[in-house]
Amino acid sequence: MESLTSSRCLLGLVVLSALTLPPALAIEVYTAREVHGTVGSQAHLSCTFWSSEWISDDISVTWHYQPDNSRSTYSIFHYSKGQAHIDDTGIFKDRIEWVGYPRSKDGSIVVHNLEYGDNGTFTCDVKNPPDVVGKSSFVHLLVYDKGPVRAGMVLGIIIGAALGLVIIVALLAYLIRYCWLRRQIRVQRQLSALERGKLHKLTRGSKGSRQTPLLSMLDQTRSFKSSDKKPKGLGDSRKK
Repeated sequence: MESLTSSRCLLGLVVLSALTLPPALAIEVYTAREVHGTVGSQAHLSCTFWSSEWISDDISVTWHYQPDNSRSTYSIFHYSKGQAHIDDTGIFKDRIEWVGYPRSKDGSIVVHNLEYGDNGTFTCDVKNPPDVVGKSSFVHLLVYDKGPVRAGMVLGIIIGAALGLVIIVALLAYLIRYCWLRRQIRVQRQLSALERGKLHKLTRGSKGSRQTPLLSMLDQTRSFKSSDKKPKGLGDSRKK
């Protein structure tokens, strides 16, 4: 009886320990929360995973799609036994491309030629037997006519415009100062030329005024000499 009780206790401990295994031992799947795209372009839906087991040949990757404002879910892609099975009858017919590589723990797909009706939630589910316990991961696809303007892009545009305005103002200030300096230099040259011209005229005028008194003095000296010569001539004639 005691052996039966002890075996039951041991079994209970084993079950309890199995139930309380850390979640890190289960397979984990990772996707982006949200992906944006424009009409006619393509969207890369990334799906990576981590597994505690070696990647087996029985690994499988499944993608499901649920349109916005709908509760219906569709299987659009399935990978198993090394083969990709793409839905060729639904809304993504001929528009899904398998770009994953399970050996590198990648189960991504690409959706081509996006349409407005593609808005919805895509779910990636990975199983790697015997590691099959884990949660799926989902990504929400939003399709726009034009790409959404992000806050970082707006901030970059504002900063670029501000820098451009500062550069333009600096260039205008430099050009204004340059033109003003050139004008000042030109005015100074003109004033210097005028001052030189006036000085030259004054110099010529002063030379002419000095020459006039000298000529008059020379004339007076000549007249005095002639007057002195005349009386001497008269006295001599009288003596004779």
